[in-house]
Formats: sequence, structure tokens, C-alpha cells
Amino acid sequence: MDVNSSISLLSHIHSITADFLTAKLKERGFPDFASSHGNILFQLSVNEKMTMGDLAKKINRDKSTTTVLVRKLEAEGFITGSPDPADKRSRIIFLTEKGKQFNTIAMELSKDLLDTFYKGFTEEEKELFFQSLLRINSNFI
Repeated sequence: MDVNSSISLLSHIHSITADFLTAKLKERGFPDFASSHGNILFQLSVNEKMTMGDLAKKINRDKSTTTVLVRKLEAEGFITGSPDPADKRSRIIFLTEKGKQFNTIAMELSKDLLDTFYKGFTEEEKELFFQSLLRINSNFI
């Protein structure tokens, strides 16, 4: 591998970190989720309630894909929705108590993931790595 393998390596890391979290969630009795499901629950923990359009933007998915993801989470009891008083065609989505419990556990698992991810890194190396990722991200937006 060399620096030209960076994207492939990022993809691999994304896959193994998703597998890490999926395995840990199964240990805690939670169903299989796509990373987008977890991202929706995370976004709702940060923003409390969101329209479907805002949620789609935050998770970088189109509205139809977001609708499918939201329906699964609703069926599992993690989120619920109500009509948007400002726009009856839109829905406001928010966490249920079960969704809030999931996010509490997910926060613990995220700490485990980050501890594994940054094992052997100094604080300075972590910051440099993060800044590099921000620069890469800004190249695409």
C-alpha cells in the first residue's frame, strides 16, 4: 500500500468500524442497523426534532431513501413523527424513549470505538489526523 491507496484504506476502515459497532450493538440486544440508521438516531439526539428534508440533508441521503430508513426505525419503535404545523405535507421526526436509550448505549460504544481507533496515538497526532480529514472533506464541498 502507498498514499494512492488512501481512499481504499478509508473505505476499509469505514467497513470495519461499522462491523465493530454492529457486533457491540448485537451484544447489547439491538437489531442490525445500517450506519444510516445510527446516523439518523444520532442526528435526532443532537437536534431533538427534524423535518424529513432536514434529516435527509444531514445524513446525506435523498428523501426517498431517508423515508425508507425512517419507516424501519419507526417500526422498531426508535422514532416517531407528527405533522409539521408549519407545513402539513411535511412531518417532524423525533426520538422515542427507546431511541434515547439506544443513543445512550451508542455513546458508550462510540467511546470504545474511538479508544480502539486511536490506540497508540498522542493527542497531537489525533488532532493532526482530524485536521487532515477536515481538509479532505472541504475539498468535496
